[in-house]
Amino acid sequence: MASIKITGQKRLVIISGRAYPELADQIAAELDTEVVPTDARTFANGEIYARFDESVRGCDAFVIQSHARPINEALMEQLIMVDALKRASAKRITVVAPFYPYSRQDKKGRGREPISARLVADLFKAAGADRIMSVDLHAAQIQGFFDGPVDHLFAMPVLLKHFQEQLDPATLAVVSPDMGRVRVADIWSDKLGAPLAIIHKRRDPLVPNQVSVHEIVGEVEGKVCLLVDDMIDTGRTIVKAAEALKKNGAIGVVVAATHAIFSDPAFDILQAEAIDQVVVTDTLPIPPEKRWDRLTVLPIAPLIARAIHEVFDDGSVTSMFDGAA
Repeated sequence: MASIKITGQKRLVIISGRAYPELADQIAAELDTEVVPTDARTFANGEIYARFDESVRGCDAFVIQSHARPINEALMEQLIMVDALKRASAKRITVVAPFYPYSRQDKKGRGREPISARLVADLFKAAGADRIMSVDLHAAQIQGFFDGPVDHLFAMPVLLKHFQEQLDPATLAVVSPDMGRVRVADIWSDKLGAPLAIIHKRRDPLVPNQVSVHEIVGEVEGKVCLLVDDMIDTGRTIVKAAEALKKNGAIGVVVAATHAIFSDPAFDILQAEAIDQVVVTDTLPIPPEKRWDRLTVLPIAPLIARAIHEVFDDGSVTSMFDGAA
């Protein structure tokens, strides 16, 4: 396979940052191409350098970077790669960020706070990006932060297929972990033919990652509860939700999430007795030491590759998710 795929007069180029090259390789394989060889390095003082080993003039470039820890280095590296592509005369540059960095800082909750998700969009634009592609944005409004097309992909089809094969809708209840995820959970409920329940919670604004579960709206007694969320960070929120469901008579709790951030101490917390299974996608790297027997990881590369193909061929990304949003 060539690292630059040519269709007619168009040239498709896949560029990868160093945060998660395995995902870029999987996406490239789905597209029957290879990742462009890149000389990327970090100097002794922490500065990042990147240069492509092949010409990218006139190409349609897709710069893939998963923003795992250290997230700021991953972000800076992607910005530098975009700048390098722009200066090398790439025709169109698409930032592929499966997990959008700073997505939880999408609004001002109190005075003197930044809107960092908007800042990231501005940085991508300033670097030379023409388009952004991401999976399950934490807030849909982030699409409006970028002055250009934003392809918002949904992992729901990937996760739904798994659960349609694994769970019995007759004993299932779909649960939203908070009011902000009700719309998404309602779509899950319709797709799986299962009732919807909602967990009402209150977050302490002065203590990060601390949540108190207050009450459950809906019937969960005697049900296998499917908790659906966009991400799992430390796992504290999900575990408290699972414990509340079990206390209210749930016979099982399965957690579904797109982004497995798994910040410490998630590995230990998520193995709590209240959680029977965790299912995530691999938008972020999950090293072997953060995997356990009740964790299932589903591949996201085919979905992203299909979206890249649609963009490259001027097709419709939206058609991939009819009824999913």
